[in-house]
Amino acid sequence: MADHRPGYGGTVAAGGMSVEMPLWRAISFFRVMALAYAVLRYVGSFHDFLHPVSGWIFLGALTLWTLASSRAFAGPQRCTWYVLGTDLSFAVTGIVMSGVIDTAARIHAGAPTLPTIWAAGTVLGFAGKGGWRWAAFAGAVVGVANIAGHGGITPDNLHNIVLLMVAGCAIGYVIELARASEAALTRALQVEAATRERERLSRDIHDGVLQVLALVQRREGDLGELSRLAGEQERALRTLMTGSQPGPGEDGEQDLLPLLGPYTDERITLSAPATPVQLPSQVATELSAAVGAAVDNVRRHAGGSARAWILVEDEPEAVTVSIRDDGPGYPAGRLAEAERAGRLGVSQSIRGRLLDLGGTAELYSAPGEGVEIELRVPRTRRFGDDTPERPEG
Repeated sequence: MADHRPGYGGTVAAGGMSVEMPLWRAISFFRVMALAYAVLRYVGSFHDFLHPVSGWIFLGALTLWTLASSRAFAGPQRCTWYVLGTDLSFAVTGIVMSGVIDTAARIHAGAPTLPTIWAAGTVLGFAGKGGWRWAAFAGAVVGVANIAGHGGITPDNLHNIVLLMVAGCAIGYVIELARASEAALTRALQVEAATRERERLSRDIHDGVLQVLALVQRREGDLGELSRLAGEQERALRTLMTGSQPGPGEDGEQDLLPLLGPYTDERITLSAPATPVQLPSQVATELSAAVGAAVDNVRRHAGGSARAWILVEDEPEAVTVSIRDDGPGYPAGRLAEAERAGRLGVSQSIRGRLLDLGGTAELYSAPGEGVEIELRVPRTRRFGDDTPERPEG
């Protein structure tokens, strides 16, 4: 597991996007531009130095180091503490050397050091690697080098040191916030994925148990059929526990109608288009299971004489399946009460499935008027694609 503490590299949120990486690219670009600025300034003023050759030697070495370390400054993993320590040594060396090879008059007049603003790139590197505390440390080292090796305590030096400390600490603090936010987002996505998987397992187990219990209720003496279904549920549960069932979108398309046929009997009627209703196989399976859960609710709660109708509508934008019965219905608040009591047939086996498919599940009922459930799955949504937003409700 990646370490999310400052100084141990950044995090990458789900989907591979990182807020931190663009900042590192900006730091790497800044170092190259700052080097070009330092060289151009020296080209225009090297003849004013006491020992101009020493300045050329330093800037040559600084150029080689900057180009060689540019790739290391592309991210926190490559930018090791050894790289940053070497970078800081170049900055301090250039500042102290400026006080030796330049004239006293130029230094007193506020002439810039050999590395000029390149030293700020070192502080920004410490900020990216370790956060604002390490940025403050690097800024303090550069500041001490300016005071001790180039001009002493002057208004210009103090001004530059304050700007360097503020910029470095601000960047370090932003990167710390980015890492913390990305780590929190990653944990939230992991929790959501685990929760959705638990809900899927609960739905499958719930549906299997309902099927067996419904058979027991209707055919108390048919032990052979009950034994067969019990064996099927055992195999299904083993498949769920071993994770061997096919993944979403792996098995092409399937006609929804044959999956709905087994739910019909003398009390339950299916009305559907004469042509196949093609859906991705996993979508068709999940939608069929949601219909099955609704039919089980009719058989268990609507009464022995209640009838039900399943209506399938195949539209260009979506597939809609409505399940309506003429039972006694239920009063307002009944579903919420059932969910609090742990009866999750509607919330998980029906609504949960449709949410995972990117669809909707609407329930309408009133005492004495039966129940109508409308399940709608958009055709533009492919099962397993997490890019569209999940609908509310």
